[in-house]
Amino acid sequence: MKPQVVLCVARENGDVGRHAARLRYVAALEGAGAAVRIVAPGDDLPDAFDGLCLGGGEDLESWRYDEPDTAVETPDPERDELEVAMVRRALDRDVPVLGICRGFQLLNVALGGKLVQHRDGHRPIGTEVVRHDVIAVPGSKLAALYGGAPFSVNSRHHQGVTDAFLAPALRATAYVDDLVEAFESTRHRYVVGIQWHPERVKDEIDHPERIFTSFVGATAALTPAR
Repeated sequence: MKPQVVLCVARENGDVGRHAARLRYVAALEGAGAAVRIVAPGDDLPDAFDGLCLGGGEDLESWRYDEPDTAVETPDPERDELEVAMVRRALDRDVPVLGICRGFQLLNVALGGKLVQHRDGHRPIGTEVVRHDVIAVPGSKLAALYGGAPFSVNSRHHQGVTDAFLAPALRATAYVDDLVEAFESTRHRYVVGIQWHPERVKDEIDHPERIFTSFVGATAALTPAR
């Protein structure tokens, strides 16, 4: 049986862009061998699942990391509540988790970290795609996928994480300047966060499929025969 992966995303609300984003995540996860169940604000939390993928979207409310709101844009409190609950459920069961962009930030906050509320130069201006080269930290899960050579990633965020704001259970596995670009948990079998969007293959990310193959492979390894 295919591993059952919960994909947490925003409500569509008739938004064409959000619908397209949802389809990209589903295609990437299914392409790696997962059976995908979409969960959005207003949906019930599933009891049984083999992996959790947290997609991109709105900023988190700043009170969740005990800071005043200085640059938060269009938060969705109901989505925050649902996804924090899903993360806790996944971590309690040591289920593999992959956080992408907002999902990266939410994982850090859920585990006790904080966020830089704004940083220029990390999201598109008009149609121009922002890219960065990163190098995976040796010995990390990311290095197992990309080796020690630089690889290109896209950038679609304005909030971020520094070493000072990184949750105690996490270790940074890639950087762009002083911002953490990827991390993994030191206390769980597979908890990985990446700040870029590997589902957006048209943005010419180097080998975008590798992170999904790694994540779904981890869920399959822990999935009991049904």
